[in-house]
Amino acid sequence: MKRRRSRRMTIVGWVAVAIATILVAGTITAYVTLRTKLDSITHIAKIDVQHRPHRYTDALNILLLGSDNRHGHNGAIGGREGCNCSDTIMLVHISPGRKKITVVSIPRDTMVPYYACSPWEGLPGQEADPDSVERINATLAAGGPECVRETVEQQTGIYVNDVLELDFTGFEDVINDVGGVNVCVPFAIHNVISIAGGSGLDLPAGEHHIWGRVALQFWRTRENVANGSDIDRIARDQYLLAQVMKGVLHSGLLHSPSKLYDVLSDVAGNLTTDASDTDLLHIATSLAGIKLANVQFVTAPWAVYPYDPNEVEFSQPQADALFYALAHDSKLPKLTKNKSGKAAKGDAGSAGQLLTVNPSDVKVMILNGSDGTDETSAAQTALTTRGFTVVGTGYAPTDAYTTSVIQYARSADRAAANTLKEQFTDVKLELDPDLTPGTVQVILGSTFTALAPPKSTSQAIDGLSTDYGGITANIRCRNSAFYGYYDQAPAAPATCC
Repeated sequence: MKRRRSRRMTIVGWVAVAIATILVAGTITAYVTLRTKLDSITHIAKIDVQHRPHRYTDALNILLLGSDNRHGHNGAIGGREGCNCSDTIMLVHISPGRKKITVVSIPRDTMVPYYACSPWEGLPGQEADPDSVERINATLAAGGPECVRETVEQQTGIYVNDVLELDFTGFEDVINDVGGVNVCVPFAIHNVISIAGGSGLDLPAGEHHIWGRVALQFWRTRENVANGSDIDRIARDQYLLAQVMKGVLHSGLLHSPSKLYDVLSDVAGNLTTDASDTDLLHIATSLAGIKLANVQFVTAPWAVYPYDPNEVEFSQPQADALFYALAHDSKLPKLTKNKSGKAAKGDAGSAGQLLTVNPSDVKVMILNGSDGTDETSAAQTALTTRGFTVVGTGYAPTDAYTTSVIQYARSADRAAANTLKEQFTDVKLELDPDLTPGTVQVILGSTFTALAPPKSTSQAIDGLSTDYGGITANIRCRNSAFYGYYDQAPAAPATCC
């Protein structure tokens, strides 16, 4: 009996070993196959990291770049000539807790100073030149994705965690992998391809379910829709991404690592990033609980560039207010509205008169006005930690101050003074024309002991899409993106909204 039991146990043992071997071999084969696919992702190192912005929260800020590289069968879409520029630049802010997403589109024609970028992969890089400007989309051709990241960080003061660059073919693959996307156009669009431009999009009025190539044509359409501008194209691209997000959330893609790996492996050959494979999967899976109403799309406030009407620049102080709110994940001031309740109508990118700027742009002189403990050194350290530029410390003419006072020289410095005021719990503002313009002076009173606690992230930027002319991902259609933001829509069949 012992020998028979021993033989049975031996047979069972060998069967178990065989099954385990098969499972291990299958797992190794699957891993090798996946690894081979993911190895085609172009991973790049983070460079030019000497002067990065302060990271105020544990939010994730992802810079999405769309390259106009026209290799392969997509060569003609959008015109037959590309400059290897980033015609799509989107900053994706994923708030702490990973429950809210804000996508900020940066117009490709935004004029920015030259920032120093290292050479990369045969690209020359560029030297810093604050007195010269370039289109922000040209920075990709100058020094690759990291040059765009450096420029965006320096212009916005927002720490960018990772950069993802996808070319035309990769975009097409993503749309196909999520099962296509639903769109609605209020009138027929026939966008003929030519040397100068044109996407080839040919859609009758109404609702459509479109796949990769047609979605790419939709994304690239500009010339004969609305006013033909890149700004209006951004509005349509935001609408398309909202529909993509809707499909992604309804499909359960973010809950399935295997489906995510399928998407990653399909676009791997067309993806360039400074994130690891693990980081990419983490970014996606961390958003599994997101709701459509908590995904919002806006365009960075812009104004016509005064030296060339074909270019734009960030509208100030509105753009700095937006960037500050994103960097701190704090509440954003509301847009100024006219009597009709609509957004004040100035240039198309205006976002009202906001009174918040980036701390790095606020020059602060700190004076001790207390007859007690001198807190100027502690205040200097605290304000510097929060990103402010402290230009010096000293003593006020008198030590009789009880309440702290922030003084500024002119109305143009009021925004900086208000930004500084947010750091204190008990402080007054005073206009003093005898002060040096451009520098804000704070006199610490005897009641000052420390700065106010940083703003709670519970005051998240929820109302951005409402107050700044954007949309949320639960939108069904966006007719204004086809007729122009301020244009009166002509009569058309009620095929959409």
